[in-house]
Amino acid sequence: MPRDYQKARPEQWQRRPELTRDEAWIKDFLHHGFIARVGHISNGQPFITPTNYWYDEPNHQVIFHSNLAGRIRSNLQVNPRAVLEVSEVGRLLPANTALEFSIQFRSVMVYGNVKLLQGAEAEAALYGLIGKYFPRLTAGQEYRPITSKELASTSVYALQIESWTGKENWMEQA
Repeated sequence: MPRDYQKARPEQWQRRPELTRDEAWIKDFLHHGFIARVGHISNGQPFITPTNYWYDEPNHQVIFHSNLAGRIRSNLQVNPRAVLEVSEVGRLLPANTALEFSIQFRSVMVYGNVKLLQGAEAEAALYGLIGKYFPRLTAGQEYRPITSKELASTSVYALQIESWTGKENWMEQA
């Protein structure tokens, strides 16, 4: 009997469950991933926005930012539902049959609602984001701390994690 994907949770029914990874793997991958893509929607039209991000594990959220004005801000103000994807690709995997050709991959999908952060919360999130990519640099030493004018000129978001999935087909070949 076919599955009713329209009524399923986003993380339900993986086509290849043997590739599914556990929560510890997902957390580790989010800590070390490099670029995320945020999926959002406007009037039935889907959009994907690539961005840097920070997995704020204690608050079970993913932080990202964008301009004050633009598609992502406009869309998320109207519809805060979003999906965030982080992936990594490896080797090409040739096969003897056309349907078996593939590529190594690791990926995480995060589902939830996005909220716009303000004030001290937004500032702390931006420092967390900077710390992910530049862990050896310190505000007030290697770079000037964030000013209130700079903080007012960006949109800082927290994707509150409701569910997630992790998959990997990175099996080593002999």
